[in-house]
Order: sequence, then structure tokens, then C-alpha cells
Amino acid sequence: MFPIGSALLDAMVLSITSKEETYGYKLTQEMQSAANVSESTLYPVLRRLQKNGALETFDRPYMGRNRRYYRITALGTAMLRQYRIDWEQHKAQVDAILKEDTT
Repeated sequence: MFPIGSALLDAMVLSITSKEETYGYKLTQEMQSAANVSESTLYPVLRRLQKNGALETFDRPYMGRNRRYYRITALGTAMLRQYRIDWEQHKAQVDAILKEDTT
């Protein structure tokens, strides 16, 4: 598996939170379907995105306790749009080198 840098982690978190408000453990589980990411890796990403204004948090009661949820902001949505553009360009450049020539 290839290592994942902070920009790609940010993009993945923003993409997941753009689909639904979610909490840390569930977010970790979704991220693990594409990358080997632990909660200890993910929480600093969440804090950084929150500090930068890309995510906001709120608490919701769950089984007698509060669970912290994350939701994307307008700034986060704009960042995600740019990440998606950058990803497509990066992917095309890597594919041009890695994919087999079928001609």
C-alpha cells in the first residue's frame, strides 16, 4: 500500500463529511476502506481541519454520553472542490507513467 500524505487525508475527510455529518470512529472506519489510517492519525487531521475552518463540530447525545460530530463548512467545501481538481491532475500524471501502454 502506498503512503498517504496530509493533503490526501484532508481531501478524504472533507469528502466523507461532505456526504454526511459523522463522528470520529465512523470516519476512521470509512477511511480504512481505502487507506491504513488509525484513530491516532485521524484525530490530528480533524483538529487541523477544524482549526483551519474547514470543519465544525457539535455534540449529540448517544447512549447517555455526548458524541462529537464533524460537518464540513463552506470553506471546507471550497477546499474539497480544489482537492478534487488537484487529485484528477495528479492521478492523470501518475497514470501516464504507471499504466501499461495498450497500443
